[in-house]
Amino acid sequence: MFMKSITTGLAGLGIALSATAALASEEIIFGISAAPGSLQERTASEFAARANEKLGELGEVKLFSSSQLGKDRDMMQKIKLGTVHITLPSSIMPEVAPEFAIFDLPFIVANREHLGRIDDTFFKDVLVPAAEAKGYRPLAVWENGFRQITNNAKPINTPADLDGLKIRTPNSSWRVSMFQEYGANPTPMAFSEVFVALQTGVIDGQENPLTNISAGKLNEVQKYLSMSGHVYSPAYPTVGVTTFEKLDPKIQTILAETAQEVVSWARAEGAAADEALLSELEAGGLEVNVADRDAFVEASKPVYEKFANEVENGQDMIDQVMSLASGS
Repeated sequence: MFMKSITTGLAGLGIALSATAALASEEIIFGISAAPGSLQERTASEFAARANEKLGELGEVKLFSSSQLGKDRDMMQKIKLGTVHITLPSSIMPEVAPEFAIFDLPFIVANREHLGRIDDTFFKDVLVPAAEAKGYRPLAVWENGFRQITNNAKPINTPADLDGLKIRTPNSSWRVSMFQEYGANPTPMAFSEVFVALQTGVIDGQENPLTNISAGKLNEVQKYLSMSGHVYSPAYPTVGVTTFEKLDPKIQTILAETAQEVVSWARAEGAAADEALLSELEAGGLEVNVADRDAFVEASKPVYEKFANEVENGQDMIDQVMSLASGS
């Protein structure tokens, strides 16, 4: 009887320990709006694979793409509420903190080397504190990419060619202002709605990095691809500060370190995609032209003035970022 009690007790303890172990394994929900095959989705997948290898029994990152968990604004709210742990905003970040609109200044990022210097200083010193003041913590600067314009009306060589065209933009007031300056009729819209809107003629065109244009199969519903490179838009793996700090400190460290670890991978993949996808999209039916950069730069001056006037220390921020172009 005594041995039976011990055996029963040990069995009960085993069940309890198993239950404890099960509870200790954290399910880390990562929701993004980007489509499978886009650079954002591939970078998120790379992050999840690397993080899960390090996490082991501590937890598992589960990735949900294509706005399965809601649009960008929804997921930003959910990382605060704790129903999602990580999300990947890009162009909506200026709506969280205006300092992020520095990346909505046309042509301010010269190349990826320049971006790296911005990341090393400006990101951690300016952007992270600005986001944390609003309850968010971006863990790294991943790549969305240099944005190009597609449409169904004509090649876009100068801003004048955009006059009156309905161009989809992200839900960013800064991007809207930019395309208004160019003479377009900007139409903010979630990316998940863009294909049908183009297909049905609700909008004439849109602007996105080549990886998003390709992953979204926009070549099937667009005629012209104009290489403008008007904006470099990062993507920020972002957590809600309160939700994140409730995680096991070991998990926090692994997620933060892995987010930084994949930065160079994402930029290398972005550079490779810029070369490979252009010919693929052209072969897929898009007529390609290179836009007049000087004409767009000239038309972009009011956007810089708006940032300098409306964002605290705006001109100083512009000067700081531009000084990093040469590594000074």
